[in-house]
Amino acid sequence: MYGDDGDSVDRERNYGRFRTRLESERSDELALLGSERFRTAAAGGEPTPEALLAAAAESERAARTTFSEWVADEDDAEARNAFKSVVDQETEHRDRVAAELGEWTPADGAPGPMHAYLRGREATVERIAGGMVGRPLVSLRTHAQLIDFFENVQETDAAERRAALFRDLRAETAGTLEDGLALLSARCGEDTAWETANLVAGYTIRLAFDDTADVLRSLGIDPGVGEES
Repeated sequence: MYGDDGDSVDRERNYGRFRTRLESERSDELALLGSERFRTAAAGGEPTPEALLAAAAESERAARTTFSEWVADEDDAEARNAFKSVVDQETEHRDRVAAELGEWTPADGAPGPMHAYLRGREATVERIAGGMVGRPLVSLRTHAQLIDFFENVQETDAAERRAALFRDLRAETAGTLEDGLALLSARCGEDTAWETANLVAGYTIRLAFDDTADVLRSLGIDPGVGEES
């Protein structure tokens, strides 16, 4: 785990509190991203296997590009190595998801709001907080919805394989989150640094929520929050 040393127990307590606070403060946003309404937004309407796979492949591609840009100019060697590991992981994720599609052409144009924001971060702590904490907290919810879709909606061998794929991706994303929290703990020696990390990670989650909510509204669906109605 990144940032491990003789104070690892105290650091784990610090980042455990940080994650708990972040998930509590952003519980409404995370609730929508972890609901069936996310699938509707990701598919741009009625969820289908092809639409959800294409959306997932695009998400993995966007993350790969974000972290590749950070690798190119990050001065913190440990953080840069962590970002490179995420690039490798996201490349594999993109390729594995794309392989489930007969054809997949990456979308043209600017990145979505969340990745546009992340790519504008220059400070190391902000990059870690947004890219390796806020973004994975979003992905853990959205991957869970894709797992549920393929486990319970499509009863085919392909669906079982795809559910297993997203279980793998979700487990690896959880590892990225743990690495991100450890990296933050090694760099946030003062409360002000933790506050900066909280603001950036929280805003990253908010942007993912806003993007999903906007798509739902365009489809005539009230995004709401919390439990499914």
